[in-house]
Amino acid sequence: MTKTPITYKSAGVDIDAGNDLVERIKPLSAATKRAGVMSGLGGFGAFFDLKAAGYNDPILVAATDGVGTKLKLAIETEQLTTVGIDLVAMCVNDLICQGAEPLFFLDYFATGALDPTHATDVIAGIAEGCQIAGCGLIGGETAEMPGMYKAGDFDLAGFAVGALERGTALPNAVDVGDVLLGLASTGVHSNGYSLVRRVVEAEGLAWSDAAPFSNAETLGAALLTPTALYVKSAKAALDLGGVKAFAHITGGGITENVPRILPNNMGAEIDLSSWTAPPVFSWLINAASLDPTEALKTFNCGIGLVAVVAADQADDLSKALAEDGHSVTTIGHVTDKGGVHYSGALL
Repeated sequence: MTKTPITYKSAGVDIDAGNDLVERIKPLSAATKRAGVMSGLGGFGAFFDLKAAGYNDPILVAATDGVGTKLKLAIETEQLTTVGIDLVAMCVNDLICQGAEPLFFLDYFATGALDPTHATDVIAGIAEGCQIAGCGLIGGETAEMPGMYKAGDFDLAGFAVGALERGTALPNAVDVGDVLLGLASTGVHSNGYSLVRRVVEAEGLAWSDAAPFSNAETLGAALLTPTALYVKSAKAALDLGGVKAFAHITGGGITENVPRILPNNMGAEIDLSSWTAPPVFSWLINAASLDPTEALKTFNCGIGLVAVVAADQADDLSKALAEDGHSVTTIGHVTDKGGVHYSGALL
């Protein structure tokens, strides 16, 4: 009896589809080329020249992240073009908090059965995020793993490497009386989506329904608004001088992320009434009957990045941070009491 040959393709892995994807994304990667990038896709590794990027005595800084269960929303709605921006933002916004300029980015895309069109949509978003952040998309990995993922499912991870000159790392010299500037978020960003999905289910809504907090979009599209990229405005502020620290407001919200950049004997006083949160937060908090304290630990609540700046330079730095289109508000100051203390009403 002649056995039917078992090939890699019949086992569920299509090498030709993988090659097709590489050809599709080569121009996307090329569009992100910046000073220091030395090679394109296709090798076993990618090269980057720090001297060509303008560094004399550099320290490398690395960050990795994903987009959480926001990815599930993108898959279920088949709106895949923006989660790549989220992926980049979650990594490079962390790098700038160390005072580092993002230099290059790599992605990991894992799926059960590769769909080159869907994968290209995702990686196009990654390339767009890299262009906005000014870093090169120099490599990555596409893993096709039958049996590991349900049909249509995939997972994403991102890896960013940045650099700073020795002696310029943040946080640095934070002191009592320093001003806290809040940069507005574009919405939920990429944290808290397990709760978001639970609220949507409890409210009996579909992703295709009109968003309760927006007359112009479906619920799915509104909740897929990508994470803001703060790199360019943050770099402009760093070049001006007077920035002591940055905090990326991700998981843990303002309550847990601001203390990460403060000395142990210091805290923050924040006026919740100093900014207006996007309407999605009012809807989520009311629909979930969420206590404001819990909301501030779960969501960014309208502030995506907090800058700690010298009080006498706050006005100039606020203008610099706003140059890239971000809304900037003075939200509080550094105190000699540990932890974050709130005044005013959140909504």
